Amino acid sequence: MTSISNFPRNSSVGEVDLIAIFQAIWKQKLIIIASMAVCGLLALIYAYAVTPEYRVTSVLRPAAINELDALNRSGVYTLPPSEALLKVGASLESYDSRLGFFRENQELFSQFKQPGRTLEQSFEEFNRDSLRLMQPDPKSAGSLSAFISLELNYPEGVDGVQILNGFVDYAISAERDQIAADLKVIVNNRLTELKGKINAARSSYENDKEARIASLEEANALKRAQLQDELKALRQQLKVQRTDRMAQLGEAIGIARSLGIQKPTTPSALGDSARSGDASIMRTEITNQQIPLYFMGVEALEAERAALQQRKTDDFTEARIAQIARELQLLQSNREVEVLKNRQNEDVFLQGVEPLRAEVVRLSNLSNLDFTNLKLVSIDRKALVPMAPVKPRKALILLLGLVLGGMLGVLIALVRHYLHTRVAGPQPSMAPALSATLTRPNDAGIGGKTLPNDRL
Repeated sequence: MTSISNFPRNSSVGEVDLIAIFQAIWKQKLIIIASMAVCGLLALIYAYAVTPEYRVTSVLRPAAINELDALNRSGVYTLPPSEALLKVGASLESYDSRLGFFRENQELFSQFKQPGRTLEQSFEEFNRDSLRLMQPDPKSAGSLSAFISLELNYPEGVDGVQILNGFVDYAISAERDQIAADLKVIVNNRLTELKGKINAARSSYENDKEARIASLEEANALKRAQLQDELKALRQQLKVQRTDRMAQLGEAIGIARSLGIQKPTTPSALGDSARSGDASIMRTEITNQQIPLYFMGVEALEAERAALQQRKTDDFTEARIAQIARELQLLQSNREVEVLKNRQNEDVFLQGVEPLRAEVVRLSNLSNLDFTNLKLVSIDRKALVPMAPVKPRKALILLLGLVLGGMLGVLIALVRHYLHTRVAGPQPSMAPALSATLTRPNDAGIGGKTLPNDRL
């Protein structure tokens, strides 16, 4: 009996024959070459048809310390070079600054405008896709100093160099104007504060002066009133004394008349007048007692009383009245009050305002500070006309086209080989091998007979 298991088996059945596939691909190499040529040609057409895109770069670094010395020495606005660089970088990154430059230079952005879009929409596309700001990574040690890099990608036909350099100058100028405006506001605020202090000192001085004048005038009025009261009292006292004197004289006249004393005499002389004697005798009388008034005699006493009766004022009899009159005359005008009232430039008499005035003069001179030459940053590299576009990269596009063409050609060759194999069926070379396996010697004594097909 013949065993099917004894048939020889083909080890390549169900496995991929790489050699056969490679041979099939090699036979169709013209198709692959044609595919590569077509794809390469299409890639070249695309590379030369697409609009070239260029890139320009501008690099900013901190300015030198001496460039900002005039601003920092003002004592009002302090701006280190690193902070100035950050301010300019913030202005370059500001949406408002970019939109302002876009609006002021619309002729430079004519190719970015598209029909049916507003100015802001056109700017939004430009701002999103074309302009990029870069700063060094603080964690990286590759850069020795701080810098700001600004890149602009632009299509052919656009003056990207002028756009980038113009925008950098616009941002620096805008930041310079902002610093000038900030300094002006700060200076004006300081000046307002200092002038307020000076006005307060002037108001205090005027109050003190008015208080001083009022005090002096009040003292003068008080002194004048006191002197007038004293003068009135003195005059009253003199009048009383004159009245008393006239009463004393009247009484003395009566006594002298009764004694018959007509001429002034003395008690001893009056006693000797009754005795006769030598009239050539001279006496000297010493006494410590006041001689009564009537010894003056009637004539003298009446003459004195008549004079007192005719007196119109007693002021001349008291020296103090003349002194009071002198003092009252001096009080008619207070020279210190007049000097205080007639001061022309009262600011020179203000106390403690000299430093404030010096600061006002210094701050006023800051308004003459020239900001046009203020260098906030150092432009380390300006944008220059690029030598070649960054897009498209023609060599890379051609290489990609050839690679894709080759892959497409190989795919076409494999598909054609697969379709051809299925249509042709099993290979003829396999039939003899199969018939040979069906004829084997009969181990049971059947010789070399061939089994009928129906026995198989």
